[in-house]
Amino acid sequence: MIPKVHTEIIDLGDGRTISIETGKLAKQADASVVVRMGNSMLLATLVSAREANEGVDFLPLTVDYREKFAAAGRFPGGFFKREARPSTEEILTMRLVDRVLRPLFPKDYHNETQIMIQLMSHDENVMPDALAGLAASACLAISDVPFEAPISEVRVVRLDGEYIINPTREQLEQADIDLMVGASADSVTMVEGEMKEVSEAEMVEAIKVAHDAIKIQCEAQLKLAEKLNVTETREYAEAAEDEALAEKIKDFVYDRVYAIAKEGSSKKERGEKFSIIKDELKETFSEEELEEVGELVGKYFNKYHKKAIRDLVLNEGLRLDGRKTTDIRPIWSEIDYLPSTHGSAVFTRGETQALATVTLGTSREANVIDLPTFQSEENFYLHYNFPPFSTGEARPLRGTSRREIGHGNLAQRALKIVMPDESPYTVRVVSEVLESNGSSSMATVCAGTLALMDAGVQIKKPVTGIAMGLISDEETGNFAVLSDILGDEDHLGDMDFKVTGTRDGITACQMDIKIKGLSYDILEQALNQARDGRLHIMDRITETIAEPKTAVKEHAPKMVKIAIPEEYIGAVIGPGGKVIQEMQKETDTVIVIEEQDGKGIVEILGTDQAKIDSVIQQIDNITFKPEVGSAYEVKVVKVLDFGAVIEFVKGKESLLHISELAWERTQNVTDVVNVGDVIDVKYLGIDPKTKKPKVSRKALLPRPPRKEKPVKKENNNNNKQ
Repeated sequence: MIPKVHTEIIDLGDGRTISIETGKLAKQADASVVVRMGNSMLLATLVSAREANEGVDFLPLTVDYREKFAAAGRFPGGFFKREARPSTEEILTMRLVDRVLRPLFPKDYHNETQIMIQLMSHDENVMPDALAGLAASACLAISDVPFEAPISEVRVVRLDGEYIINPTREQLEQADIDLMVGASADSVTMVEGEMKEVSEAEMVEAIKVAHDAIKIQCEAQLKLAEKLNVTETREYAEAAEDEALAEKIKDFVYDRVYAIAKEGSSKKERGEKFSIIKDELKETFSEEELEEVGELVGKYFNKYHKKAIRDLVLNEGLRLDGRKTTDIRPIWSEIDYLPSTHGSAVFTRGETQALATVTLGTSREANVIDLPTFQSEENFYLHYNFPPFSTGEARPLRGTSRREIGHGNLAQRALKIVMPDESPYTVRVVSEVLESNGSSSMATVCAGTLALMDAGVQIKKPVTGIAMGLISDEETGNFAVLSDILGDEDHLGDMDFKVTGTRDGITACQMDIKIKGLSYDILEQALNQARDGRLHIMDRITETIAEPKTAVKEHAPKMVKIAIPEEYIGAVIGPGGKVIQEMQKETDTVIVIEEQDGKGIVEILGTDQAKIDSVIQQIDNITFKPEVGSAYEVKVVKVLDFGAVIEFVKGKESLLHISELAWERTQNVTDVVNVGDVIDVKYLGIDPKTKKPKVSRKALLPRPPRKEKPVKKENNNNNKQ
């Protein structure tokens, strides 16, 4: 039976279109769509369980994004020729989609839900990650799964002052703004990207351009749902409510939490006090009552605990640790903390602390990116580690989490803008979060800046970062923008907005909004307040170190790059790598050779400058080629009956024939030169007769004047005749 296919077309306004198709593939899923732009095709599927698992009080949502190598006509790399665990780039795309979708499910919908997005066909002029959010939302739009409203995501870039939606990779690489924006038709809910020191107003303008494009994509999803006659959502077990119980718990909890929050204490102190209130609340119920309504007791405690703290901020402008809304926590920092690393720094802001290290290496240590859609190398990369002890917890260690990958990527994007354009090194920054109570990713940016300057990496400018929050009341319209948020404020607030930048502009951002209808006025206020906070933090860290050290540390590797003619690459490497291996062994260096633009680029990495110079000299000797007509100072290394063997450089010899020693006739070579003599010779090129190099000493000597030939006397006998 031929399937009935429904399609909706989105016109991007510049000759490009996006199509959403359903009805042909994966029909046993609750919903499936194929989103196509050019030759790029993504298959998205949705399955949501009909009932929630017992005891689950959250939404078990899984968003999975994978790029199939077959989509680009490629084989997976490595030994096993099969796609395995997701790449960093795939995980980052999963996070982008998840962060937009999750807030739009009903809070009491706890059914296991899985959205899978797969790149099935790749177009090199289309970046598929910008289509993943649209594909996921389209599945929800045509299903009966409860969901507030369609959303979409687009990438917006600015190139030569013009904004482009969903650009090509080539356009992206030339742009000065790169933002991924996720939104519904009414509200922007997610922003993430990097910029080349742009202003706050320019960033807001880019978000508005993206939102306008998203509104059109949301409308297309509604039209597709209308074609399918999707009008109802499935029934599910809604959370139980007990108004009398809620009122009782509010009376017991609200004022006490408000008073403790107003005291302004540390995370540990107030945590202990809040725990006492919760324990005392439970004591007001019997064991039988707790067994029956225990979940509601916990739910209502959290509700009024949260409300009390939010009301304190809105009513009195005070926060949990006693700060006002614009205050930044106390900061201290230190560089050169770890003696054996190439660079290190500790950055502490309040109860958040990051220890960053820098390691310098050759191009061999570059981070290789091998995706179906993109292949490249990163000569600067940053890794972020968030161990459980940083929050005083003991949790199972299950490898690098999606959160760690996301936070590390944000910090990397913040710093890569200021990395030197011409750096011989591959640079790896690692941030170890040692304490966390809000914005450890922004602490990573600050610690990373300090560590890079300590390592002698010539970054263009220091970068700092800050996390902003928002508390708002929909009924009254009151709101408060919070600078440098705590972990609790992130949890109970309406926005988490991280902004990084130099003194001259924004370099990266990440924003998640939990409420509908955030106005651009509030967004602009948050950005301006963030700028003030960033500059305050900048003043503090530049008291520790204001600019990069002029040289790398004594024990850190020094790097020298030299270029050699392409034809000498083999000679420098030697048969079976013998020559280069011997040089590395003798000089305790690392030597890497790559062919670039018809030249051999040689990287020499070592800690001893004299040994590096020795390598350079040896390579110069190997690649030495005398120029015709040039004079050289050479050494006589051997005397023969018919000439002398001279050495230009070690390993490069030539014969100086006896006839080229002097203008006068030379009987014995030793009458003119002996072994060990240093003389000047002129290189005459390849002798056409012998096909060997020809050099001359006499060509540099003044030529003696020619002797005049005797005049012949005339024959007088002839005259007589």
